[in-house]
Amino acid sequence: MPDFDVALVAELAKKSGLVWIAYAGATHPVWHEWVGDAVCVVANGHEQPLPDIDKQSTVTLLLRSKAHRHLVTEAEASVEVLTPTSDQWDVVTAALKTGRLNVVDRDGAIDRWAAESQIIRLIPTGTSLHTEAIPDTIGHSLPHLVQR
Repeated sequence: MPDFDVALVAELAKKSGLVWIAYAGATHPVWHEWVGDAVCVVANGHEQPLPDIDKQSTVTLLLRSKAHRHLVTEAEASVEVLTPTSDQWDVVTAALKTGRLNVVDRDGAIDRWAAESQIIRLIPTGTSLHTEAIPDTIGHSLPHLVQR
């Protein structure tokens, strides 16, 4: 991936607590942490549902501006499923545990994830589509004012 694309994906992912993951005809908003060179998520179990994410070889990350919520870029990412014996397990799960808001069982979260969920790394592959090339049919989120 060119340096600019890596920096763009990393910057957008680091600044936002939410990314969208598109695969198998569906788009899923998920909380995540940027760890090293990848978007890392806890999937399934009592966490966020990402059906069959482990069966995907690649997915598309939709990254939006935190300030304006406009879609900035889409980036293809390869899917890597971590297990408790993976080299990166401790670093990734520690970052996810630290970044997880409102975790019910902070002391047992990592053990619970190991038992019932999947820890997924989404590593940008180098294929990205920047704003000027994104078709209008994807749409942009706009802030909504609450009527009182």
